Amino acid sequence: MQAARSLPVASSWVTLGPLSAIPEGEGRTFDVGGTRLAVFRARNGAVYATQADCPHKSGPLADGLLGTGTLICPLHSLKFDLATGQAHSGDCHLRVYPAKLSGNGHVLVEL
Repeated sequence: MQAARSLPVASSWVTLGPLSAIPEGEGRTFDVGGTRLAVFRARNGAVYATQADCPHKSGPLADGLLGTGTLICPLHSLKFDLATGQAHSGDCHLRVYPAKLSGNGHVLVEL
């Protein structure tokens, strides 16, 4: 799986590639049919997908610090809830996308 590559959109659930291509506790950026996503692999095995750029100052969220259900922007340390997209302080809201694993270990994101 390569970061920031364009993938065709065939249905509402899009296969991004194998989970093993995203290291535990990290994120990667994908361009899916013109939509830029940051996709994360939590240490507990969960996968999350959000918009790629921070709504506060456009920081690259895939480079952020992943916590238990949270993401911290690498530019200004703004903390987001990965389930709701709500910032822990302020009025910023992060767009989140449903994400799951397929039976063969591939990451799927619903657009």
